[in-house]
Amino acid sequence: MAFTISGIQQLGVGVEDVYQAWDWYRENFGADVLLSDAPGEAALMQPYTDHKPQTRHTILAYNMQGGGGLEIWQYTSRKPKKADFDVMLGDLGTFIGKIKSSTVAAAYLKFKTAGVKLKSKFSKNIAGKEHFFVEDPFGNLFEVVQSDIVFQETESKTGGMYGAIVGVSDMDKSIKFYSEILGYTKVVYDETAVFEDFAQLPGGNEKYRRVLLAHEKDARKGPFSNFLNESQIELIQLVDSKRKPRKIYDFKSHLWGDPGFIQICFDVKNMKDLKQFCESKGVNFQTDSNPEAYDSEAEIFDMGGASGHFTYIEDPDGNLIEFVETYYIPILEKFNIGLNLKNKNPEKPLPNFIMGGLKFLRKGGDYITSKKAKEKTKISDECAENMKKKYEAQDENSEQNN
Repeated sequence: MAFTISGIQQLGVGVEDVYQAWDWYRENFGADVLLSDAPGEAALMQPYTDHKPQTRHTILAYNMQGGGGLEIWQYTSRKPKKADFDVMLGDLGTFIGKIKSSTVAAAYLKFKTAGVKLKSKFSKNIAGKEHFFVEDPFGNLFEVVQSDIVFQETESKTGGMYGAIVGVSDMDKSIKFYSEILGYTKVVYDETAVFEDFAQLPGGNEKYRRVLLAHEKDARKGPFSNFLNESQIELIQLVDSKRKPRKIYDFKSHLWGDPGFIQICFDVKNMKDLKQFCESKGVNFQTDSNPEAYDSEAEIFDMGGASGHFTYIEDPDGNLIEFVETYYIPILEKFNIGLNLKNKNPEKPLPNFIMGGLKFLRKGGDYITSKKAKEKTKISDECAENMKKKYEAQDENSEQNN
């Protein structure tokens, strides 16, 4: 059975306050489908978290118009730390998240009226699609891009995540990676210039090679393909500049989970076949939530009810790409109703009426002050305190041994 990719499942964004950030994304980007609210421990990402387990509090939220979600990620065992330099276009890694909208002009007007920080004029991009750039209150940049595919109409002026802009050091090598591994085989444009729509972005007055990649219409298959649908990856490389691009995440001073875009996550089916395919291309899994799963029944990770199997690879510049094979999604948790996906046809999308059930997970701004949110915060604090005690005990034992 060959592997399939349903689409971009989520874009991970590190923040300093998970509820504050989600409330803003809910209000402004329509990300009000609360799929999970999960305090806990990130034990498997130690190569990227200072070689020690860390505690975190995450929210996974979607927009009913479809597209990828946002995994909003906050450290609780350490103070989230921003990069110790001003990140600019061309620096290596995911720098801008793309959000789709069928009403780009209306979204621009809404943000302008609401006082949201706009970072470009409303215009058409190189491909002739309406777009503009915006900055959230936490310093993250997003591009709102025209897409007429809407899963379910809502009052929001934007839909879900549509892709990302990624800084690279070797354009041809990166095109090969995103094309061969992730299926972005279509080059929508490949231009080199000083771009007017970049003018208000950090480093935007310099010259870049800019390549927009897309996938064929039938390339995305699987249970969530109708909901996640199409996406784009835009690669940018600094050209003819004295400035040397830096890694946005060096995983030393700026760890995975710290503020910024921490990963691009793809929903997949048949992780075993995907692993073999990646290895045939010289790309190895760097993190695997259950390496025993390839020879036996898989244990599952749990993200506040949703569960599955996750792995990570790195692009040629070390930017993290996550794969998630989803096994279960809660829909009506109170009645123990959810989607069991383990034995579903790996290529067939779920019926729209089933995916439409996600609307029952939509939450308003009152959630963050609710009893459930307070319970989640208490669990998060307890996890952080237990981790602190664990570190202190290790330090004490180390001192005694010395």
